Amino acid sequence: MKTFSIGRLTALTVLAFLSSFTFTSAQPLSIPSVQEVRMAEGTVEASNFMAVTMSDASLQTVANYLSEAWGKAPLQVSLGKGKLQGAIHLSIKSNKKLGEEGYRLTVSRGEINIQASTPRGVMWGAQTLLQMKDTYFATNDAGVMARGQLPLLDITDKPDYPIRGMMLDVARKFYPMDYLYALVNVMSYYKMNCLQLHLNDNGFKNIFHDNWDETHSAFRMESDFFPGLTAIDGSYSKQEMQSFIRYAEKMGVEIIPEIDAPAHCLAFTHYRPSLGSEEFGADHLDLRNPAVVPFLDSLYAEYLGGPDPVFCCPRFHIGTDEYSNRDSAICERFRELIVHLCDKVKSYGKQPVFWGSLTHAKGTTPVPSDGVLMSLWYNGYADPVEMHKQGFHMISIPDGYVYIVPEAGYYYNYLNSKYLYQHWEPAQIGKKRFPNQDPLIDGGMFAVWNDITKNGISVGDTHDRILPAIQVISEKCWHSLADTTDVAFSQWQSLAGKLDDGPLADEIGRKSMIQMKELRPENTIIAPPKGGWEVSQIGYPYTVEFTIEWADEAPGTVLCTSPRSTFYLSDPVRGMLGFSRDGYLFTFRYRGQKGRRETLRIEGDNQGTSLYADGRLVERLNPDVVWKNEGKGTYRVMRTLVFPLQETGNFHSRITNFSAKR
Repeated sequence: MKTFSIGRLTALTVLAFLSSFTFTSAQPLSIPSVQEVRMAEGTVEASNFMAVTMSDASLQTVANYLSEAWGKAPLQVSLGKGKLQGAIHLSIKSNKKLGEEGYRLTVSRGEINIQASTPRGVMWGAQTLLQMKDTYFATNDAGVMARGQLPLLDITDKPDYPIRGMMLDVARKFYPMDYLYALVNVMSYYKMNCLQLHLNDNGFKNIFHDNWDETHSAFRMESDFFPGLTAIDGSYSKQEMQSFIRYAEKMGVEIIPEIDAPAHCLAFTHYRPSLGSEEFGADHLDLRNPAVVPFLDSLYAEYLGGPDPVFCCPRFHIGTDEYSNRDSAICERFRELIVHLCDKVKSYGKQPVFWGSLTHAKGTTPVPSDGVLMSLWYNGYADPVEMHKQGFHMISIPDGYVYIVPEAGYYYNYLNSKYLYQHWEPAQIGKKRFPNQDPLIDGGMFAVWNDITKNGISVGDTHDRILPAIQVISEKCWHSLADTTDVAFSQWQSLAGKLDDGPLADEIGRKSMIQMKELRPENTIIAPPKGGWEVSQIGYPYTVEFTIEWADEAPGTVLCTSPRSTFYLSDPVRGMLGFSRDGYLFTFRYRGQKGRRETLRIEGDNQGTSLYADGRLVERLNPDVVWKNEGKGTYRVMRTLVFPLQETGNFHSRITNFSAKR
């Protein structure tokens, strides 16, 4: 291949030059990988670009995002069609080839251009640019291998599938709203555009002494229509949910709220026992009870109705998952309910989505496919071939490939990224493979279910599973037929390891590396919030070490804390070293003694937490095995900790040589 020197070429000359040949990079440039790239020889330093211009006010969010994420100092942002040298130019221009989410990104020595038909497309171009800036290593003009170099190129990119997302079970484990914001930022970084929130569900009765009254259940939304329905262990107000949905939309992510019915409804029957089924169990609504439909209609009216609805998003998921099919008459009522709820959602101007269950609930009542979307999770519940014949648009979310159930012992604890990269795409639904980009398959998702409600999984544990899943599912939904050889996967995996949560989040805990001669008490900031992310912590695997000269410490004395967790020098109950997070308190069998000087080391990974004193292992908190229901099986309680590093507590001991590293 002939090489060229382009140091003195103008931007127009560079673009003409770029069009002269096509080069496929040996290494992926971003996750998901781009569809088409033309590259020229040479790079430009990212620091050369000091401004962002936008052709349209609708691009303000993207411009502000780029400004904040680009470097240590924000870039100047301006509105106007004129172009500046040393600027990143954002523009909207209708282009049928790019569709709703495609974009064109060009990088030359003098300017960067991102053009798309919609603001979402421009956002995706910005995310590709930021990923390249964070991971692309090249020889700079001084001949030094350096990070922060941008390749000179012309990218044309668009997704294979319009829906690329995940479902999060927030019912059986509550996730605070600030985590949901962080999750949206991470999803946007990887061009994942749908987050389904499973808002109501319940635990398994056999973990709660086979007693429905004891079994944990939750409905996570504030309710004015039904005071007392809202879960007491965590909920979302209407205002914060509405604000969150609008924020996510600006970041290119659609929120799909789900209220699951008529099964998984123990929260509703705890609130109103008369709605429960004696035949199928209290977690089933009684479809023979004429009060069930008005109850659900009222819920829909509360969140979908009015001129400014709480669920201000284009789709709503009605659930309809795993209802009993023992009675054929009940199957007919079940199918009638699906039709009614879909029509009700449409009456609010939204597209209904439901879990595929029409094969499981066989019957003669027709369920129209027009204007609805079906989540296909198990072919025994909804035969994808038959659903395809009936004309249903489908989301591929097959349980055997993409279900995460943390520490349950079934499905996946972590998704098998290599297998998915090499063998799965949205056209694969269970054992049935459709043609790639079949027009009735709208895309793919993965799911995080929290079936074992008492297993101690933390927000940090969940995110440790979510990030690699986002990476591989985004890849397979955006660029489904990319090279799947072992070499290609190895290169992709290498890039995945360099990327993290993106510029507006650090739930994975890779950005807080601390080295301090002395750790000061009384709420001293250790790792201040940086940019758009607020949680300062260190993730797996990590080592935190410090020398301590012990003073008397009252129960509840905090070493350091963050919004997710707290580490105690003296825990609130027994005065031992320990930590709390997600409503759990875990302690080591170790108490500080006044006057003692020692070096403590805490090591954490995704299976447990260890304490060392002067190099000696004091205790390893591995998963705690708990018997359920008088010996009928066990479940594991995770005693993990993503270590908090935001600020100190009010301790009296002297702490020196403090370090936190991965």
